[in-house]
Amino acid sequence: MPESQLPRRDLLLAPLLTALVPLAARASPLNPAETIVTVPADIPWKLRPDYPKDSVTSAPLFGSRTGNGIYYELIKWYPGYMSAPHTYVTDRLCVVVSGTWWVNSGADFDPAHCVPVPAGSFVHRVAHTPHYDGVVASGLEPAVIAICGLAPVDMRYLEPGRPGWRHVE
Repeated sequence: MPESQLPRRDLLLAPLLTALVPLAARASPLNPAETIVTVPADIPWKLRPDYPKDSVTSAPLFGSRTGNGIYYELIKWYPGYMSAPHTYVTDRLCVVVSGTWWVNSGADFDPAHCVPVPAGSFVHRVAHTPHYDGVVASGLEPAVIAICGLAPVDMRYLEPGRPGWRHVE
């Protein structure tokens, strides 16, 4: 097709695309001090202290819930375990990465009234409001939740004399 018959958009894009080719050839390599990548195999999952084996694990990714400022962590709940009702002094922003997470609000622990939250969902936990969560016993797989917020969270259980977890049948 002669140049005079090329669509106008092609005539406009040709110089731009030609200019980008040398830029791509000169692109900088990734600087691991500026873009820090942690692949799944290198994420440091740990059992929470005082929790039974195969109940819940966590992986701090950035900051700390007990420090100051922003933190980001992964939590993995296994079927049959949930947290005891608790509160935080700051909001928590949660995304279900995989599995189904079961959540409820209130001080009365009743897993039968939990709401299933599938992968890809967003949950905003409002500061100072009691809630609990985990995976019901009939859950088919663990749920992985990415959680972000401002620390310190000052987590408080509504029944401080009992464990922070519940085994559900």
